[in-house]
Amino acid sequence: MSQEPDQPTSNQRTGEHPPPDTLESEDRAEGSRRDRRRTARTARKARRRALPRWRRALPTWRMAVSGLLGLVLLGVAAFVTLYLAVSVPDPNAYAVAQSNVYYYADGTTELARTGSVNREDVPIGRIPADLQHAVVSAEDRSFYQNRGVDLSGMARAAWQNLAQSTTGTGLQGGSTITQQYVKNYYLTQDQTYTRKLKELFIALKVDQQETKGDILAGYLNTSYFGRGAYGIQTAARAYYGVDASRLDTARSAYLAALLQAPSAYDVKNTTPANRDKAVARWNYVLDGMVTLGSLDPATRSSLTFPEPTDPQPAKSLGGQAGYLVGIADNYLTTTPGLLDPATLKSGGWKITTSFDKPAQDAFTAAVKQELTTGLDPAARPATDTDVRVCGASVEPGTGRIVAAYGGPDYAAQPYNDAVRQDNQIGSTFKPIDLAAGLDSDRTTQDGRPITTRTLYDGTSGRPVTGGPGPYAPPNEDGTDHGTISLRHAMIKSVNSVYAQEGVDAGLDNVRRTAVRLGLPDNTPGMDPANASMTLGTATPSAVDLANAYATLADHGQAHTPWAVLALDKPGESNVPRLPAHPATTAVSRTIADAVTDVLEDAAGPGGTGAAALRLNRPVAGKTGTTDGDLSAWFAGYTPELATVVGLFRENPHTHAKEPLTGTAGYSRINGGTLPAAIWTTYMRAALAGTPTRTFDLQPGSANTRPAQTPTPVPSPPRAPAPGNGPDRLRQGVTIAKSGSGSVR
Repeated sequence: MSQEPDQPTSNQRTGEHPPPDTLESEDRAEGSRRDRRRTARTARKARRRALPRWRRALPTWRMAVSGLLGLVLLGVAAFVTLYLAVSVPDPNAYAVAQSNVYYYADGTTELARTGSVNREDVPIGRIPADLQHAVVSAEDRSFYQNRGVDLSGMARAAWQNLAQSTTGTGLQGGSTITQQYVKNYYLTQDQTYTRKLKELFIALKVDQQETKGDILAGYLNTSYFGRGAYGIQTAARAYYGVDASRLDTARSAYLAALLQAPSAYDVKNTTPANRDKAVARWNYVLDGMVTLGSLDPATRSSLTFPEPTDPQPAKSLGGQAGYLVGIADNYLTTTPGLLDPATLKSGGWKITTSFDKPAQDAFTAAVKQELTTGLDPAARPATDTDVRVCGASVEPGTGRIVAAYGGPDYAAQPYNDAVRQDNQIGSTFKPIDLAAGLDSDRTTQDGRPITTRTLYDGTSGRPVTGGPGPYAPPNEDGTDHGTISLRHAMIKSVNSVYAQEGVDAGLDNVRRTAVRLGLPDNTPGMDPANASMTLGTATPSAVDLANAYATLADHGQAHTPWAVLALDKPGESNVPRLPAHPATTAVSRTIADAVTDVLEDAAGPGGTGAAALRLNRPVAGKTGTTDGDLSAWFAGYTPELATVVGLFRENPHTHAKEPLTGTAGYSRINGGTLPAAIWTTYMRAALAGTPTRTFDLQPGSANTRPAQTPTPVPSPPRAPAPGNGPDRLRQGVTIAKSGSGSVR
């Protein structure tokens, strides 16, 4: 019986157990391949050893490819590492610093700029399209296509720099607009490899994070254009005196050309050769706009070079500007809900002040005409040195500060005299005494109602009765006036009468009335424990005193004085809203109008303020002079404007007050002399062209004007002043010395 051959098992059919001869053949093949590779390597090494030494020093193609591939991989790894490691930093402080720009009340006439950097940022929406296209043409024609960097542009710039071209045309820097923006906004201008490397990686990230419009706006707001102008807005004003939004194509192309060489390409302040380069650069920009399709050839051919204006001195705080900026800043930082000092100092604010430029110029001119030209420090060093003036105008009915005089020049005297509170105001306080006495049915010591017709004893040095302590002030020159009405006592500024009337009105009530009318509650010298308060020991600022008189002019309606009409910050969405200026009733209309009626007589022919008659308008006013002639004031108003002028002398080293006696050649200085003269000259100019208005008064029957008008009093003597010109108070004007404002 024959046997069948063995059949393969299932595992054998699936190959899990290949035949032994198959494995052996595979091992032999693998060994052969290894042997062949080993043999080939050995042969190559032998051949290389056989080569000359210099040839062996050169890499083989295999070594070169391997090395190059390694370098590429290493470069990619380094690039990725740096890209991840370099983050977009916060903007540098210099890049975000901006000027605060202050304007006069017209909103267009610039008053001053503050801050170390002359820059005013504008959003892309206020930058004309032609200006955007011009900058792209000048600085980075691939701006809208590149990813923040342009390697071909960098290579091209390197080649051009190597060629050292001096034509000034067609040359582009290697950095893109994005890179230049990064340098300006985030980094510094340092020419180091580290900074340039950071610039490249930050530019790549910024291009991914910001729109092209934001990048372009950032570049234009941080670039330097020459003439001290950082940013396109200040550049437009510096070169053409217009807002950036009003730049046309030709002007836009010139400002774009300036970016390459701001100082050299200022055609008003450069060499003829550089002017030629600037014009060539301007042409290059326009030609590029045509190439890029943003300007049609016909328009291009019609354009002529736009000559910029001559360079102007930088806006500074000299003259009156510094004083006015200080008043505006104080208003912004002390008014609740507006700006804290740090926010204001951060810059970028556009501040339209309340100050009227013609009125402000008139104030400066009046001081010069009536005082400065009459001073002769060389001839009168003991009296004509250290003379200072303070002044302010406030609009009745609004509280708006129209003008202020803080000193001759902020650059030379930075202390603002218009807001200082250390000069007694003397008899300009007496209208407050009268208003307090007319209010709330006040009576005299013997029970008579206080009205403008109430009679008092005008004897000089008469002791005041009912006061907190002994007080017996003398009248000017010791004059006894006998029995005299409150109206007539105001006209003659009789101290003995108003010291008693103030006590009769109640010293606490006098103080409250002063505060309601507009003097700050913390004003020094308003202490009811001292009866001398009635004669003007208070030391409010010129601004605050003018505001109190503006309350009387507006029939007893008081406003807090304010100095800012509008506040804006381009690009800022959370700009504080300026508050309204509601009126409060300080005193009733009949009382305020009664005081105005009396003050019209005080500024009339027989009054101490007769110099104001030169205004040829209805005027209500009061003079004030203090003990020792340490200060002299005139405070007055028309229906349209309330103004205060103060005069004093102060030692610039010790700050001690010095007497005014003999100043400008006058034997006596009081409120009716130089202060009233300055007031009148200023008010005439400030009100020029406005219709004359009369006071619409309702004083009440008990406070009407008497039928008889007091007769004028003689003028005070004036010491001879050789070479001092004609009488500064003009002919036909009589002046009387006002009463004392403090205890003699």
